[in-house]
Amino acid sequence: MRILLTNDDGIRAQGIVALHKALEDLGELIVIAPETVQSATSHGITYTKPLMTQHVDVTEQMSGTAVDGRPADCVKLALRTLWEERFGKGEQPDLTISGMNSGSNVGINIIYSGTVAAAIESAFLGIPSIAVSLHLDNRDSICYDRAAAIARIVIDRVLENKLEPHEVVNINVPTCETPDMPMPKIKVVDMNAAGDLGHYDKRECPYGRTYYWAAGDGMAFAHTSQGSDVEALKAGYATVTPLNYVLTDTKRMSLWSDRLK
Repeated sequence: MRILLTNDDGIRAQGIVALHKALEDLGELIVIAPETVQSATSHGITYTKPLMTQHVDVTEQMSGTAVDGRPADCVKLALRTLWEERFGKGEQPDLTISGMNSGSNVGINIIYSGTVAAAIESAFLGIPSIAVSLHLDNRDSICYDRAAAIARIVIDRVLENKLEPHEVVNINVPTCETPDMPMPKIKVVDMNAAGDLGHYDKRECPYGRTYYWAAGDGMAFAHTSQGSDVEALKAGYATVTPLNYVLTDTKRMSLWSDRLK
């Protein structure tokens, strides 16, 4: 199995390095990821400038192609061009894995997430995908290797079932701060549908201009639905959420058809 591995924290990020290590025996890993951090860039793609690429040796075990673009760019470029250049015309990955993101992607953050956007771009283009994120409490005590090992177990469970070409699954690993953290229970959950309670700090730069800095921990929401990804992740579960990139509100189609007759 050939696997496209990408992320949104940049090709040198600890999360993707740890996940690469955990996935080494799952298949042939081809890393194509952003050159720089692209967190919260959602599903943006680049049209107005060239996508510069370069080969990068990240560790002795991991190398790949760094793309000066966004996560969705990396996947789109990989599936449209780079994969065929490497493996031949008509060749495509069997699976795309995006992550491991430093920070959870649950609730409304799924929409903002570059990690999830990369996975959705893959699914949209016909390659099944998995997004992987790690919930953080204290950034000074993160055990990436153990978190990646937990993510691998969840990925293996997901892959026990055949993923359809346009299917995308979102995985979140709970906070992992020790190398002996027990394997959490896995829970299939809905996306929490509520706005976040993030705010902006008002500041002034040395030149006198006012600016605003986004603040908040990203896990505070207007409400948390029972049985949702937010509730389960905070309770220590590893969460699994199947996603759909079709945005049509099918429940209101007939209503609007009647209104606009």
